Amino acid sequence: MKIMSYNIRGFGIGSDSKLGRTKKLIRDEKPLFFAIQETKLHLVDRDWIVALWGNTDCEFIQREMTGKSGGQLLIWDTQVFEATEVISLDRVIGIRGTWKADGSILNILNVYGPHENVLKKKLWESLGKVIESRDEAWVVCGDFNKVRNETERFNCVFKESRAKRFNEFINNCNLLNIPLGGRLFTRVSDDGVKYSKIDRFLVSEKFYNKWQNLTAMVMERTKSDHCPIVLKDEDKNFGPKPFKFFDVWLEEDGVEKIIEDTWSRCDYKGPRMDYKFVFKLKKIKEALRVWSKEFYGRLDGEIEAQKNIALNLELKGETVALDEIELSMWKEARNKWFEKEKIKTSMIRQKSRTRWTLEGDENTRFFHSVIRNKNNKSNIRGLIVNGVWTEIPHEIKRAAHEHFQAQFVEPDSNRPSLEELRYPSISTQEAAALEVCFLEDEIREALNDCCSSKAPGPDEFNFRFYKKYWGLIKNDLIAALCWFWDRG
Repeated sequence: MKIMSYNIRGFGIGSDSKLGRTKKLIRDEKPLFFAIQETKLHLVDRDWIVALWGNTDCEFIQREMTGKSGGQLLIWDTQVFEATEVISLDRVIGIRGTWKADGSILNILNVYGPHENVLKKKLWESLGKVIESRDEAWVVCGDFNKVRNETERFNCVFKESRAKRFNEFINNCNLLNIPLGGRLFTRVSDDGVKYSKIDRFLVSEKFYNKWQNLTAMVMERTKSDHCPIVLKDEDKNFGPKPFKFFDVWLEEDGVEKIIEDTWSRCDYKGPRMDYKFVFKLKKIKEALRVWSKEFYGRLDGEIEAQKNIALNLELKGETVALDEIELSMWKEARNKWFEKEKIKTSMIRQKSRTRWTLEGDENTRFFHSVIRNKNNKSNIRGLIVNGVWTEIPHEIKRAAHEHFQAQFVEPDSNRPSLEELRYPSISTQEAAALEVCFLEDEIREALNDCCSSKAPGPDEFNFRFYKKYWGLIKNDLIAALCWFWDRG
């Protein structure tokens, strides 16, 4: 998937400079959809579009300019998408159709936001009604002529109330703003003083769930006051994903036996007790990964199966009284259905790292939105390395490593001496007491003081695991801590 958007500020008359630039963009980036704003063109024919696109495998919709400004164009690749409906609103043109790879429904909207605030408010309202009317995959892109917060403007006046209305529109439609990499702003004023980020991609939940490796970038600006922006789906391999231990696993049949058997069978021959403890945890992670893959695979199927049994019996009960056996089956199916749903919701809630009490007990949609926003904000899509934007994983990892390595290097310098200063000191007995090895009660108390849902690292078990299996792991944990105390 690759979508481009560009406020070209007029293709120009008597000059092919912007037309040539646009052709090169299409040739180099090979977008499947291209949304263009402010074309400043009257209606063009198919031959003109084919010349721009570079081949005949395309279709388009357009809106001609009004007076000396405006105009919108949306072109798409007919090899991957079949349009079945045209969407037309004031300042918006779009298409609804079929993604040929799997037959799913996809909507693409090209927005050219007005300058007047009254018209912007009307646009958010009309656009919101269209998006909310269909629970489908949506991409809303273009020049919105509006920022979301103060950081998206520089040397410009920021109106918080107007940004609030724009954010309300995005939130009410359950759209996700895809962060733009490459440059901080998408538009520069003609005098080079004012900067703003008013071009963007907004996507719906269904689109994001289908293409989960989305990255968006601001491209090089030339003669337009806007930069082209591109949205693409690329699966980048940054290495193994961190291990995540879910609390609900502790209640599942068979998990306790897996943990106890794996821990008991681990045979580590090395002298270091800390390595032995880490080795055993690693083996449990491997065993639980195998188990969880099977567990996740059957969970959705079990939910659907029990749900169908319960609902089918209810439909039968609407016309014929259920007998005792059928009533028993109905109750059992409903209980299993809700029990499995609770397990799934619990895992989603833990993934979102949000407390239940914030939004009620089972607001799954809320937790899904929290997960999406966390992933969207924390995902590193690229970095500027030595002045050049890169999205290559090994280059990003090397740049991050070198950056933080430099932060922890102490420069060679003369450090102040404290030899001549005299401070109150503790007694020999007090000093000896501070150096006594950790006691089991101290370790257990420190463990109990930790929040059960927290973990000592991003790839570790949470403290609920350590509390639950204290009897199993305590000897190895104490040995590891004592080894650290003695030799660390």
